[in-house]
Amino acid sequence: MDYTHLGRSGLLVSRVALGTMNFGDATDEDTSFRIMDLAVDQGINFFDSADVYGGPQSPDMAQGYGTSEEIIGRWLKRSGHRDDIVIATKVYQPMGLGPNDRRLSAYHIKRACEASLRRLQTDHIDLYQMHHIDRATPWEEIWQAMEQLIAEGKITYVGSSNFAGWDIATAQMIARSRNFLGLVSEQSLYNLTNRAVEQELVPALSYFGIGLIPWSPLAAGLLAVTPDADSVRRKAPQVQAQAKEHADQLAAYQKLCNQLGRTPAEVALAWLLHQPVVPAIISGPRTPEQLQANLHVASIELDTDTLTELDRIWPGPGQAPQSYAW
Repeated sequence: MDYTHLGRSGLLVSRVALGTMNFGDATDEDTSFRIMDLAVDQGINFFDSADVYGGPQSPDMAQGYGTSEEIIGRWLKRSGHRDDIVIATKVYQPMGLGPNDRRLSAYHIKRACEASLRRLQTDHIDLYQMHHIDRATPWEEIWQAMEQLIAEGKITYVGSSNFAGWDIATAQMIARSRNFLGLVSEQSLYNLTNRAVEQELVPALSYFGIGLIPWSPLAAGLLAVTPDADSVRRKAPQVQAQAKEHADQLAAYQKLCNQLGRTPAEVALAWLLHQPVVPAIISGPRTPEQLQANLHVASIELDTDTLTELDRIWPGPGQAPQSYAW
């Protein structure tokens, strides 16, 4: 397994991260334990979760909330691997029906962090990520809450998820005014079929030295191409509609992958790891076999001609303002 710095931080993370969104939902606890055992055995040191993972992400359906973190916590207690991995989790989503059981007030951040620590059965979270932007809460309040958690030793680094480029810039400039490190990573939707982040988010991340961790790297299974690959997601109506819409592109993509002697999933993941701003991709497996299939993608080299052909098949939007102004 290869390792690289998470953004401009000194923290080294595996280029393939283990996503645990399926734990407690699509994947039972015994299988989740086997996936985590395999991950550590193969050198993955970066586990990503969220307080809301493990059940329906709806404030009206609280069952399952925190299950993913609870499973990780029980595995940590059994395995003794706490000091071998970087644990990342998230705050923002509704964790109850109360008005302060969500978003990024200092009140909720503090309570949510302490609840995650209890579920994870650990005394600190290595990367605490804001799951969405909360423009109703001032950054001075958010950063004060995060600084307090760092001072108490409850978190080490702060990340974001689903932020716009201007949110990143605002957050970092206010952090800088407080002599605070601010964000080291951003999780965002990014794959060959959806490159919208290249227009404004990626330039902002590059400027501030923040690593981009793509979620949905296979576009919900669309980029696996083969009909039986990741069949649960591939059979979803929206994915079927996208497959029909992008039929010509998918055919050209499959042809290129055949020429390379690689599966479409391998090429899609390797392409992301060729983007300078991306330190790691998230593999969110339902089974150990799915994780095993992704472990080697960091070693796949795509030459210039291949990258050019991928840009032709799946063109990006370009960088603003040149992409639309001239």
